Amino acid sequence: MRAADIVARRLRAAGVTRAYGMPGGEVLTLLDALRAEGIEFVLCHHETAGGFMAEGGHHMDGAPAVLLATVGPGIANAFNFVANAQQDRVPVIVLTGCVDPVDAATYTHQVFDHRAAFGPVCKATFTLEPGAAAVQVDRAVRIATGPRPGPVLIDVPISAAEAEVGGEALVLPAPATPTAAPDALATAREWVLKAERPIVLAGLDALRDGAGDALRAFCEATGAPLVTTYKGKGLVPEDHSRVLGGAGLSPLADGHLLPLFRQADCVLLAGYDPIEMRTGWRDVWDPARQRVIDVCAAPNDHGMHAAGLEIVADTAATLTALTPEAAREAWPDGEPEAVRDALADAFAPEGWGPGAAIAAARAACPEGTVVTVDSGAHRILLSQQWACDGSGQMLQSTGLCTMGCALPLAIGAKRAAPDSPVVGFMGDAGFLMCTGELASAAALGAPVVFVVFVDASLALIEKKQRGMQLANVGVELARHDYARIAEGFGGRGATVSDAAGMEAAVRDALAADTFTVIAVEIDRRAYDGRI
Repeated sequence: MRAADIVARRLRAAGVTRAYGMPGGEVLTLLDALRAEGIEFVLCHHETAGGFMAEGGHHMDGAPAVLLATVGPGIANAFNFVANAQQDRVPVIVLTGCVDPVDAATYTHQVFDHRAAFGPVCKATFTLEPGAAAVQVDRAVRIATGPRPGPVLIDVPISAAEAEVGGEALVLPAPATPTAAPDALATAREWVLKAERPIVLAGLDALRDGAGDALRAFCEATGAPLVTTYKGKGLVPEDHSRVLGGAGLSPLADGHLLPLFRQADCVLLAGYDPIEMRTGWRDVWDPARQRVIDVCAAPNDHGMHAAGLEIVADTAATLTALTPEAAREAWPDGEPEAVRDALADAFAPEGWGPGAAIAAARAACPEGTVVTVDSGAHRILLSQQWACDGSGQMLQSTGLCTMGCALPLAIGAKRAAPDSPVVGFMGDAGFLMCTGELASAAALGAPVVFVVFVDASLALIEKKQRGMQLANVGVELARHDYARIAEGFGGRGATVSDAAGMEAAVRDALAADTFTVIAVEIDRRAYDGRI
């Protein structure tokens, strides 16, 4: 058995069924081992896009994402994705081919220190040792999936992958689930029971811990309104009366939500990771006059907020322990309901524009639709406006906020969950960054819907330039026939400029047997006053 076979076997034992990437001569043994173990290798057209495809699959099936990249330029191409995985808490195993150390001493072609380059954006890095291959992969998976999740790089020298090895090493024992200390739980229960104006903010760690049901039960029993980060949307279906929606990057939404947090007498942070939030969320609550409970996956050293009580434990289990047996009334003056109504009015579409297009798409999509969204003004609007009926239904880059992720995320999600409707939303600039991955969608036969907002501008940056009374520099794009581009790659294309056309185009696309690009023509200032 080769060391590469051990790597593939341990990844398969961790639930991995797919790996994405672009091969090179240095990873051919790894590629063969993955095939032999029944792990599908999906060829992408750029390593960063391949990483996002792998991430999309992770969000559907829960298995660690796997990206395979060859030496030098291959792994260098992946840096954006790996940095994103670190900030967006995505468990990824990055398998890298590398030149053998004895050759690297005198052979410099394409050679740089992968581990040194990626160390700052990885939770850990390893160089594969054939005799320790099993335990190294098990450790990598343990580290990548543990609190808080992130990328781990395994650098695989050519000779190490091919080396013959004996039986596998002992499997690492399963880690213990972190539990809250009894005295901390007792204090937190007391604070919750005494609260007259409780409020909950939930985020990434709650999603990882599968805390949706516990979160819903807590809010229903305490009367607490729920706000989520963008990635936490749908932890409790957003048509629930306690759910106020998402928060993160919208000053318009913050104008309604932040005063509510300042009025609360008990703030419960349920798996909330502030890496998703804008600066306006720094020090919103005051532990000197409010009771603030922070239930988190790891001790927080970010400085974004303080808490009177920090509980490092599983989010779902802790919420269950804090939930009163009998339901109680809260917020006697009805402030959360007023905020819910005000937010609905604030983001109601007016005339044709991105808001109307989003509303028309939502009307056309059934329950369980998974949406992905690229960075830009449209992401802020979609994250506030789109209602999720379940958790993990809106995939995006909220930590690093990178462009060019929505299209490959959608392909990966569809590959892992072929029966789920998947719609990717992106601006024209983000789409142009990864247009080549339409070839991946065509090769996989993935009937994904790609919505491209066409305003021929980097709209969010152009808006900021105008706000600073600066000239528009470097933000204008040319207009292209995006529908024809889709057809050139073997897909379907449509161009829309009204709500009725948008709804019809999305319905047709969801019923198609290949991918569809819907070009949504909007004005370049369509986001003014809307986000």
